[in-house]
Order: sequence, then C-alpha cells, then structure tokens
Amino acid sequence: MQGAAQINTLDPNALADLKRLSKDNDPKAIEAAAKQFEALFLSMVLKSMRQAMPAGGLMDNDQSKLYQSLLDQQLASNMAASGGAGLAKALIAQLGGNPMQAPSRDEISAGFDIASVPRRPANAAAAPLPPVDLAARRAAGLPASVSAPANIEATPPEISSDAAAFVRKVMPHAQAASRETGIPAHFMVAQAALETGWGKYQLRDANGLPSHNLFNIKAGSSWQGKTVTVDTTEYVSGRPTTESAKFRAYGSYAESFRDYARLIGNSPRYADVVGQQDAAAFARELQAAGYATDPRYADKLTRIINGPTLRGALPG
Repeated sequence: MQGAAQINTLDPNALADLKRLSKDNDPKAIEAAAKQFEALFLSMVLKSMRQAMPAGGLMDNDQSKLYQSLLDQQLASNMAASGGAGLAKALIAQLGGNPMQAPSRDEISAGFDIASVPRRPANAAAAPLPPVDLAARRAAGLPASVSAPANIEATPPEISSDAAAFVRKVMPHAQAASRETGIPAHFMVAQAALETGWGKYQLRDANGLPSHNLFNIKAGSSWQGKTVTVDTTEYVSGRPTTESAKFRAYGSYAESFRDYARLIGNSPRYADVVGQQDAAAFARELQAAGYATDPRYADKLTRIINGPTLRGALPG
C-alpha cells in the first residue's frame, strides 16, 4: 500500500475497512484512524459554523439542510485526506508513528525501545513533552510508552520491569547456547525479545498453555515433538498475509534455547550467522538465510540489540 486511501464518510464500508486494517496489523491503520478522527473534528467545526449563521432563507428546508450536512461531511473528509489542519499528523506522532509511515504493531511492541525520552540541548529552554493519550493507545492495541526517534539522543531509559524480568529469566539459557554456538548471549536474548515481545506474546496451545518457543521455530516434517497450531503473519513479495502454521513446543525455555542452538549451529543454511560478533551483521545474515520473511526483520533485531532497553536490562 503506497498511501492511505481517501476517506469517504458516505461509504458504509469505511469503518469495516478500518477495522480490517487494524486486525491485519497494517502499518497504515494508525494513519487511517487519525484521518478519520480529524475528518470528524472538521465536520463538527463546519456544523458549528453553519449553526452560527442566520437561517430562514428562501431556499432553507429540511432537504437542503440534509444536503448541506452531507456536503460538509464530505468536505471535511477531503480536507483531512489532503493534509487537513495538522490534527491527524499530531495524533499519528503521539500514537507512535510518523506522518509519512506509521510503524506496525510488532515494531512498536518489540522492535522499539521502551520509555526512551528525547534529551534537549543544554542551551535550549525547557519545553513540556506532549501528553500521551493512554486510552487511545490501549484502544489501538499499542503500548503506553512512546520511543524517541532513532536519530534523537535519548536519556538513559527507565527499564520496564517486564523487560528486565524477561532478560533475567532467559539469560542463563542464552549463555549456555552461546557456549555452543559462539553467538553472543545478548544477541539471542534480543531475538527472543523480538519474536515474543519481551515474552508477552509467546505462542500458546488451544488450552492457553505456553509453548516456551521463544524463537517461533516452525515444526517441519522432521520434528517429532509437541506442536502448537496458530495463525501467523508471513510476507509474500513484501506483503503481509495470514496463514495457519505448526510451531514447535517445548517443556521449558532451556529446551527452546538448546533447539535454537542446534538449528543455527548444525545447519549449513546458517553458516554465516554462527560466529558473528557484530549486531548488524548477525541480524543481516539471519534474514539473508531466510529465518524470517519480514523484510524489516534485520533492522528491528539490530535496533533491539543496540537499544538502551536491552543494555539497561543486562546484568552488570
């Protein structure tokens, strides 16, 4: 999708399309919702202006008022779609996106760092940060915190207790896998964080029991262990699609790391991954070997490895 479609308030399918975008985790969902909100706001402004004008003219009747109301709604939609008053851009920025391209939910929940705050220059006057609309973020399925853009220097973050607990829980297993593969332990912790949203979204079976599959490794024909079947997002020619797939299930996180170490360490497919000590190279070789179909997988993983959240959560 090259850009958000123009909003048509007269189209009864507009809300359904917006719900579909949100359900599919389409990165344009935030932009579309923000423009819908601005269109509603501009429509209310036009309605207030109409009500403030003298009425009772020769052509005033119920039919003309209805026509004028519909025309104002569409005018508000056109204004919002073409840039509007800037309200949509402000909402997109506050909800974690940017006016040109809103990030996906996966990127916000896992690929970005937690609670990064921009640092102002020493000679700049203090200015309050814009408030975060927690209710709006929760309604959109987004985390409460908003990260600073990658090119803005950030103060040391207040590390999420969930992220710190996740790192403490899996680090011993990552260190054991590191001794087998030579891959730095924190690289694997970062990948597990990306795959599971810092442990919050790991795969579960039909009864809600955790699979302990921290790396979302699929169960091929050679896998003889337990499995879980879930709907997953895969990218075909760069476009996200949803499909049902079987994934491996383990009895513990230790088993998950041991299986990951065997997969990466024993398969010729990942020969260029083993031994990488550079974060970007490690992530790039993983993606080149076809570990994930997400075209931005390497970039997301590199950001987590180099990000302040992981650095702050790692043991001293």
